[in-house]
Amino acid sequence: MAQEKRGTITIAEPPPDCSPLVRFARLEQLLALGRANSLWPLTFGLACCAIEMMAAGASRFDLARFGAEVFRPSPRQADVMIVAGTVNKKMAQAVKTLYDQMPEPKWVIALGNCAISGGPFVYPGQYAVVEGVDQLFPVDVYVPGCPPRPEALIEGILTLEEKLTGKRRWPRVKPE
Repeated sequence: MAQEKRGTITIAEPPPDCSPLVRFARLEQLLALGRANSLWPLTFGLACCAIEMMAAGASRFDLARFGAEVFRPSPRQADVMIVAGTVNKKMAQAVKTLYDQMPEPKWVIALGNCAISGGPFVYPGQYAVVEGVDQLFPVDVYVPGCPPRPEALIEGILTLEEKLTGKRRWPRVKPE
């Protein structure tokens, strides 16, 4: 078995007669794969996009197929915040507090035009709507739409998985 020394870690290469089913992976790759395939979203909806988020978790669209069906009621148990809907300035501090209470590593999906940019509620002189949740904390995936379909949220979850692991688990469907 050949060994290669990198820094203080010795990496062993598999023997040439080893089965192709045996795979040696780095610990980071295994952790990223585990995190990507078991995302725990925070149960948190602010407006009409929350209905589409609930529909994505229901039996017709079945978010459980992608390992994200365990919607957690507490931010201390969640690793993905799906901001679904309009964030008003009065609500902004509460949303930021929930984000701060989530343990690391944590990710954010902005679901819908209101969460991304304020949506149709942004106009000159408006004072009540946060013009994008990325002004409060970093956003990893943006899912546009008003409201976005449940399939769009599933695509957002798959995009987050791809961001975590570096590869896509499910192929993209090309439009005809």
